[in-house]
Amino acid sequence: MKTKNLILPIEAYTSQEWLDRELKYIFSTTWQFAGLIEDVSKPGDYITVQAGLNNIFVMMGHDHQIRAFHNICRHRGTQLLQSVGKSQKAITCPYHDWIYDVQGKLISVPERETEFPDLKTPLSNCGLNLHQASVGTFKGMLFVHPDATPNISLKEYFADVESFLGPHKVEELVEYTEKPNHPIYSDVIHANWKIIVDNYIDHYHLSHLHKNTLNMYDHKNARFGWAGPHYWFYEKLTPAYEKDIENLSPYVLIDSVPENQLGAYAPWFFPNIGISESESTWSTFHVIPLAPDKTLVTVRSKVMNVSDAKATQQYLKSGLHGFWKKYETQFSEDDPAPMNSGDFMKEDIYACEQLQKSLQSPYYSVGAMAQKGEYAIEKFQHLIQEWMDKHS
Repeated sequence: MKTKNLILPIEAYTSQEWLDRELKYIFSTTWQFAGLIEDVSKPGDYITVQAGLNNIFVMMGHDHQIRAFHNICRHRGTQLLQSVGKSQKAITCPYHDWIYDVQGKLISVPERETEFPDLKTPLSNCGLNLHQASVGTFKGMLFVHPDATPNISLKEYFADVESFLGPHKVEELVEYTEKPNHPIYSDVIHANWKIIVDNYIDHYHLSHLHKNTLNMYDHKNARFGWAGPHYWFYEKLTPAYEKDIENLSPYVLIDSVPENQLGAYAPWFFPNIGISESESTWSTFHVIPLAPDKTLVTVRSKVMNVSDAKATQQYLKSGLHGFWKKYETQFSEDDPAPMNSGDFMKEDIYACEQLQKSLQSPYYSVGAMAQKGEYAIEKFQHLIQEWMDKHS
């Protein structure tokens, strides 16, 4: 253990001024997660994403090229598209009916003789096409950057961490959801976004807070570190779980993961997207700051592409296995307390929200820190400070 305060001040977790700086100097200058590649699989399909101070939409054109544009009309700045959509033929501003094609070119305006006296000039040559942003794909995901020509490509951005990720072939998996393009989890957590990241990369709490909910992984021998601005993490299955994994796993095992590489890969891509790659699921964990003490968290998961019957059979087989019985006795269905829910997400959310509340106390301070288990938190806070200093 070491007695050393964290790098960032309390204001970094409570101040709107600090959050405004983060949105401007971090979220507006980094590659931001937008969605999965299947979200825009057909011409006219689109998704929107807030990337710091910029609202951006990603759309597939009729030439099957994926492009990104700033989601503002060139006339008066009205937002053009909302959420997600399918088979869009054109992009029409709801305010004044300016129309753009799916490649971002202005193609129609009302009362053109007033707006553009030179009727011979094509609208697409009037310098009022949509502002371009950048878009790229990485491991089955779409990322956007507000700049048309970023100072670092998406490939370069993830170059250092790629070799530490799981062998999962994400494009071969299917989303586990009740509605298309809809996360399996989406909720507002009453905590600063950095507290949620701190919790995600905190190895120290796994053996304690989640001793009964993530008991299938060998926390003691986990391996983790930093590659560029990104955190990587891997831990093996426990021997008891691995011995009968085909019957114990609640979901069908992912066949692209070799037996000797089974386990939990849980990297964190700077600044705000985590990936959980396990023996049977692959998930994104996306945090979006809404206020100094409020963060939207969305989780999207993918599993093997098998029949409903096979998936149900695997789930029932796992649930009836005696391995889980000894842990079920730790929880009570009648007790609403998050720590007795048997849900590791509820455990983490409760811990994060309590930490946020503690920041208001005059007695709050940081005590001795685990030199190994919590070192990643200190590194992450250094990155926050360095990135803002660099771009401000």
